[in-house]
Amino acid sequence: MKRFVNNSGLLLCAALLFFFFAPLAQAADYRIAFVARSQADSFAAWFVHAMTEEVVNYRNLHLDVMDSQADDAMENAFIESALANRYDLIIVQPNSEAQRPCIEKAISAGVPVIITNPRITGIEGASTVDADAYEQAAVSARLALTQMHQDARAVVLNGPSGNGHAMKRRQAWQKEFFNKRPDVQIVAEGVADWRKDEAARLMQDWVQTNDKIDLLVCMNDSMCLGALEVLQSNPEYADIHSYGVDGIVEAVLLIQEGRMTATALQNAYELAARTIEVADGLLSGTITQIDIDLESPLITKENVGDFIEIYKKAGAIK
Repeated sequence: MKRFVNNSGLLLCAALLFFFFAPLAQAADYRIAFVARSQADSFAAWFVHAMTEEVVNYRNLHLDVMDSQADDAMENAFIESALANRYDLIIVQPNSEAQRPCIEKAISAGVPVIITNPRITGIEGASTVDADAYEQAAVSARLALTQMHQDARAVVLNGPSGNGHAMKRRQAWQKEFFNKRPDVQIVAEGVADWRKDEAARLMQDWVQTNDKIDLLVCMNDSMCLGALEVLQSNPEYADIHSYGVDGIVEAVLLIQEGRMTATALQNAYELAARTIEVADGLLSGTITQIDIDLESPLITKENVGDFIEIYKKAGAIK
């Protein structure tokens, strides 16, 4: 009788252990390659940080980040390497359209790909998670229509040539503002590749060659910050209107201080959450392909306090 009870106890323990650990044993571990554009770009660095924080919520997903340093050849090499090393899924943050052939090759090989920030359209089988780049700039351009005085003089800082977000944001400013305000003259325009230091260098030249600049149009916040640093000690530019895109912490704080006019939020936390969610769905088979659009709310002096609170809750502002 005693021997029977012991065997029953062992069987019961074994059954409990099976039912407790079976779900964990059945959940496959997946390796994800995140081919990031460039961590020298403030938003891209924020996005990478958000991705590494988000993926820890998925016990079976393992994320490896590869920094392409805004170099097409390096980014393509990372995609090829991820394919050769049999990653289960590849997330690509493109530098330009140059990544299209490598993404198509990965999909043809049966590897799911998510394109994000910016999306490259027209690749059959690829999933995308991104915001509407046109609208990201259009919200500020429409605001500027009501704020800029007559005969203003503007300078424009663009993102990398061939980058989807850079091109669509510039198109938005042209259609939503400059075409409607022919009195506003663009006195200088240049490519600063999303970089704060390059924007500062261009702005230094423009201040020397122009008597007055009333409007600073930037396709991202980092470039706006660099340009504004050049102007901050010059009282002649205390009333300059400046617009960016991203909603990075530094830009939000400048808006709060009244030193920057507006930006559109590109929420790296939300972008990361949705991207990892899509990755999990693709790998588990609950989805096969999906395109997701995120909103880009306008941040101004009137509502900046709401976004300051969001950043405080996230621990980005103390």
